[in-house]
Amino acid sequence: MNTYENNAFFWQKLDTLYLSSQLVIDRPKNTCHYKYSNLVYPVDYGYLKDTTGSDQAPIDVFKGSIKSTKVSAIIVTADILKKDCEAKLLIGCTDEETLEILSFLNQTEFQKAVYLKRGDEMPEWANVD
Repeated sequence: MNTYENNAFFWQKLDTLYLSSQLVIDRPKNTCHYKYSNLVYPVDYGYLKDTTGSDQAPIDVFKGSIKSTKVSAIIVTADILKKDCEAKLLIGCTDEETLEILSFLNQTEFQKAVYLKRGDEMPEWANVD
């Protein structure tokens, strides 16, 4: 078994969350982080109103320059200062924007991130809704 198998139903659920929620951009591209002025957002960053992520705050979203209604990837961060892990959705990000986001999230010693790209494969173990 692979350590990571794509599941098309998982991505459909993320698309539904995105499409059924209002995206609020509270940190536009090229603005500084509210706490750390050396951290500059490479794309628009915000959250999905009326959702809840693992940190009990709304689900975070990086919105790139491509017009899209699908979640193209997720990034999972581990932050030892906040003592948490969070999933962040990527919507409409080019390959270059994705690399910039990963650089942004991995630039400190306290936080690191991994990237999971969308696929349409269906593993054998996946249940049909």
